[in-house]
Amino acid sequence: MADPPTHHTVEVPRTARCVTIGALAAPVWWVVLHGYGQRAADSAEAARPLAAPDRCVVAPEGLSRFYVDGLDTHERVGASWMTREMREAEIQDYVRYLDAAVQRLAPPDASPTLRLLGFSQGAATASRWALLGDTPIDRLVLWGGAPAHDLDLSAHAASLRALDLTLVVGTDDPYVPSDRRRAVEAQLARHDIPVTVHTFDGGHRLDAPTLHTLVSAEGGAR
Repeated sequence: MADPPTHHTVEVPRTARCVTIGALAAPVWWVVLHGYGQRAADSAEAARPLAAPDRCVVAPEGLSRFYVDGLDTHERVGASWMTREMREAEIQDYVRYLDAAVQRLAPPDASPTLRLLGFSQGAATASRWALLGDTPIDRLVLWGGAPAHDLDLSAHAASLRALDLTLVVGTDDPYVPSDRRRAVEAQLARHDIPVTVHTFDGGHRLDAPTLHTLVSAEGGAR
């Protein structure tokens, strides 16, 4: 009988792409993590209302790119944060990548306050990075998504309480219907994790007026 194939893993350097709007010397960064099949440039543009003289939008792009318009066209490219294949390694890879991206983009001697917004697949990515990474996060906004299902909320409850957690969802979002949103809120409540919820009229997308609401409530950089 032939020997079965042996699987190996090899760590290699990668070249990642990050898009910014505003000055990296700003005291506050909004780090925006895109959804499945999107690109950093698109998510940065959609999040432009967060940018201001004292706020910079920083949009890293997922490490896995693919054509999103089918095999016949090959014109539109999107990115993904992970799949279920080698999922533990992919999570470790993007957590390390996001930590490194923030460190390398920050000007010397600068320590910007970080707000983190994850949209759709980026919401699960953002929640993992906020809790498993080495980068201090001041605020966590999960938009059109929820905390990653594999996170142990009991183990991370204290950290989540300190993160100023916000959920945002469109009233017509097919991926986050009202019953799922209520289930997420109930799960957080069982672990005594406070959460602010914003809804807007619309579907699975970022909404400019709601983005303005997020930053207007902060009263500027702090």
